[in-house]
Amino acid sequence: MTSYAFGATAYGVKDSGFGTFLLLFYNQVVGLPSATVGLVIMLALVIDAFIDPAVGFLSDRTRSGWGRRHPWMYASALPIMVGWIALWNPPADASHTTALVWLFACAVLVRSAVSCYEVPSVALTPELSADYDERTRIMAWRYLFGWIGGLAMLTAAYLYFLAPTAGFPNGLLNRAGYGGFALAGALFMGIAILVSAGGTHHEIPNLPQPEIVPQSLVQNFRELGETVRNRAFVVLMLASVCAYTLQGISYAMSNYLYSYVWRFEGPVFAYLTMALFSGVFVAFGVAPRAGRLLGKPRAAMAGVLMGATFNTAPYWLRLAGLFPEVGDAALLPVLFAFFIAGTACNVSGFILGASMMADVAEDSEAKTGRRSEGVFFAGSFFVQKCTSGIGIFAAGMILALANFPARANPGTVPVATIDRLTVTYAGLYILLACAAAFFFTRFPFGRAEHDARLARLAAAD
Repeated sequence: MTSYAFGATAYGVKDSGFGTFLLLFYNQVVGLPSATVGLVIMLALVIDAFIDPAVGFLSDRTRSGWGRRHPWMYASALPIMVGWIALWNPPADASHTTALVWLFACAVLVRSAVSCYEVPSVALTPELSADYDERTRIMAWRYLFGWIGGLAMLTAAYLYFLAPTAGFPNGLLNRAGYGGFALAGALFMGIAILVSAGGTHHEIPNLPQPEIVPQSLVQNFRELGETVRNRAFVVLMLASVCAYTLQGISYAMSNYLYSYVWRFEGPVFAYLTMALFSGVFVAFGVAPRAGRLLGKPRAAMAGVLMGATFNTAPYWLRLAGLFPEVGDAALLPVLFAFFIAGTACNVSGFILGASMMADVAEDSEAKTGRRSEGVFFAGSFFVQKCTSGIGIFAAGMILALANFPARANPGTVPVATIDRLTVTYAGLYILLACAAAFFFTRFPFGRAEHDARLARLAAAD
């Protein structure tokens, strides 16, 4: 399980880079308009609309000596590394148009290569275990390692690659630092992918190898359409769109909020990453227990709503004059306590949602006679990437609506601008969290139905 879950660190590195630094890098460092950067990243998702389902469908139908999933996992490592390095190294003298084209092309390359790894990899979860609770534990391990990867790169960025220097008091604006950040991330992702693929290679003979009947392209598309019309899958997709959009907005806005609202500097970012990881570690223990006690749908709903409450409360309290001011010794302990609780709740919700997606595989098999893990997780993964792009686009629009200045130094932005920024951000966050919670409550089955379905499938076999 450890080697399998370790591969998720690659997605964590990619997600932290895309979500936390990409908008800020191309806006504040390269000098492109924030709304335009967000739009270009979102447009790159048009390509993903075809890549993700194609990878999921093809990996379901792949037959080789290395099984259905592993050929895709091994082949993805090099393209991910090359694309990641290129993304953070646009030509120094490029025009705005050239820089935007570079961003678009590199974003498509990285996202497509990540799809070729992550979709087949996460599709292994329901193949490795059919147990209702064991799947939540597997997903908890994946999320734990995913966050470890993302937070490790955040820590390295804040303390080393993008640390303040004499020439750049705000190290996040130091273009040279992003080159080392890109190289370290590429190596980290490549190693994680190969360790995960190699560590699960011995499981290949034990994985399902359902018979594939040759059929026409029209029949393939008809089969795909029949698969994705599964009600449980549709409900989870709607919940995921809302939940991952708010996460995407939160990631894209994080450095603006940390730097301009709370005035974090230097080692404070390291303390922040430790606080966030504390929340993830809490979720690692809480999510499986909450799923057992409340059932996955209710526990996921509670996690999303409580996460939104904890994560937005500091901004509402600040506006009401009830939160410690910048410079107050109580600010960091109180703020980090809210961040830890909010992260624990949010990550618990995501773990449970992913575990519910694994349960959809048998629901679909009972209705269609086919195992389509790759298709379902491709849909889930596509939603995550879409909402990452939508989140960056929305963050760019929030900055534009707040009239936030480009290349601004912390402490120089007007208070009215900061207030507009936080009100819009927190209000949108609450709205999306409530929508996600509503859809989680509409998930159509729980443990009893899942166990009964497994018994029927076993009897039929």
